[in-house]
Amino acid sequence: MRAVFRASALMAVILLAACGSDPAPEPTEQIVVRESGKDAAAPASADETADSLVAAGKAAFNTCVACHVVKQGGPNRIGPNLYGVIGRAAASVDGFKYSDAMASSGIIWTKEELDSYLANPAAKVPGTTMMAGAITDAGRREAIIAYIEDASAN
Repeated sequence: MRAVFRASALMAVILLAACGSDPAPEPTEQIVVRESGKDAAAPASADETADSLVAAGKAAFNTCVACHVVKQGGPNRIGPNLYGVIGRAAASVDGFKYSDAMASSGIIWTKEELDSYLANPAAKVPGTTMMAGAITDAGRREAIIAYIEDASAN
């Protein structure tokens, strides 16, 4: 057993000696210069970021389509058509029967008001008949609002 151990130790010493005795090279500083648009990925433009937010909002709005549309001249459903909602008074879509609470709310739908409403409809307008629950994720609300704004502009 000792002979096997000694032979293994001797082999390890020989292998290590074969690696050479040159000292490890010093670290080298590297400077990489890239020409604009060549190898580096450019940061996303504001338009690309907005498009991404709108796309996320369109996907998130799928939970709203059972009750709402965002289409010029589109029909009211269980909820009113949301085309052009940003900037208009609450309870102002012709042909839709709003709750008394919404009709008397006095809200002008800004992005901030819409965000607050989507965060907790019952707290924002107590007595509202909006059946959907609160959208607690702020990023999701932002995306939905961006989609509604984009769909209303196009």
